[in-house]
Amino acid sequence: MGKYFVLDQNSLIFVAGHRGMVGTAIIRQLRALGINNIITRTHAELDLCDQSAVRVFMQSQKPDYVILAAAKVGGIHANNEFPAEFIYQNLMIESNIVHEAYSAGVKNLLFLGSSCIYPRLAQQPMKESELLDGLLESSNEPYAVAKIAGIKLCESYNRQYGTDFRSVMPTNLYGPGDNYHGMNSHVVPAMIKRFHEAKLEDAESVEVWGTGEVMREFLHVDDMAAASIFVMQLDTIIYQNNTQAMLSHINVGTGEDVTIAELASLIKEVVGFEGELFFDAEKPEGAPRKLLDVSRINNMGWHAKIGLKDGLEDAYNWFLEHANQD
Repeated sequence: MGKYFVLDQNSLIFVAGHRGMVGTAIIRQLRALGINNIITRTHAELDLCDQSAVRVFMQSQKPDYVILAAAKVGGIHANNEFPAEFIYQNLMIESNIVHEAYSAGVKNLLFLGSSCIYPRLAQQPMKESELLDGLLESSNEPYAVAKIAGIKLCESYNRQYGTDFRSVMPTNLYGPGDNYHGMNSHVVPAMIKRFHEAKLEDAESVEVWGTGEVMREFLHVDDMAAASIFVMQLDTIIYQNNTQAMLSHINVGTGEDVTIAELASLIKEVVGFEGELFFDAEKPEGAPRKLLDVSRINNMGWHAKIGLKDGLEDAYNWFLEHANQD
């Protein structure tokens, strides 16, 4: 286990992406710790793709900590349809925030990545050392390349400038605040919405993309937020192989995965849909398996707490409360 410090309640923390699922969860966790000195900006107030605007913001606010949860995200369909937007916007957001944070004297930054950084056929479970060790999954390669660049930005600024910019790589996230907008959503919200609508329509079956045989790991966003704050509070520089290179990134997940068919059955049960499941093998389904090796963060003392069924019930309840607000 590592050494830790407690975040100063007077510290000024900028949460980029505060309206997203992860950003809102992180703010909930910070406020639960009594930390309310939090800066946020909407896209209308601050375009993170605009370097000059980010520079003015960082120089004027000079936060003590930056949490980079802002990103353009989406499921397989969105990644296939908008690859240029995914790589451009994510590269610009990361580059502007990392560089301008350094220029403003910010010493501590946390970058949130994605498990899609790992090769399509990486050894399972995927260790941090698998990064750049093979070809990426083609369906989300532009997004993955941008996230890898974010890791390397943090690494490079640490090496050259002595900053303490850390990266965490979460597995597939779900929970309150998720995106339920049509074809742009990820698998859990897409299924919740589809099963809910099928239940209301008394449909005989629900279509699930792919064979149902691929395996995925799912982490509730509140667990992700807790892990993020945990990693922020690591007080020691973590060394690898006795060299002076700071550890580049830390996996965050449950360490357990399920097939998409098992996930669909769980969501069917949680929603209360009584029809059949139809698997369309002609639809894309991505890499065959994506399970993170979370032994590093577990050995540091952090473990996920929210089980999948409990988490899905929480997500569905949030959906029911907000379904008519979209």
